Amino acid sequence: MTKRQITVLTDVTLITCIVQRGVADKIVKAATEAGAQAATVFFARGTGIRERLGILGVAVEAEKEIINIVVGSDDADRIFEAMFLAGNLDTPGMGFIYMTELEKAATYIPQFLIEKLSKAHKA
Repeated sequence: MTKRQITVLTDVTLITCIVQRGVADKIVKAATEAGAQAATVFFARGTGIRERLGILGVAVEAEKEIINIVVGSDDADRIFEAMFLAGNLDTPGMGFIYMTELEKAATYIPQFLIEKLSKAHKA
């Protein structure tokens, strides 16, 4: 039986972006162009007073898209900025973005890549 092992990533950041439905594709494209490897997009429905009133009188739709992207901490600021600008998040009612440092994450990483990263880290 082959011994299984977990390769734990410790220097990673989760970027979460909540936007109006139909905007996520543009933001994901900007994130991948800035260096993100992948994204998870799912649908949600927002509730609360902003749903009825909007921010600064702008109508805010209840249907949302939520984008989650895990990136290396060194790349997080660049990708965050690209997503912010692509989503026009400096416009009232367009959405919200935030970053969370992750304690650890794990996924399949090919052995050759682990060895390459290990050699680069030692250099």
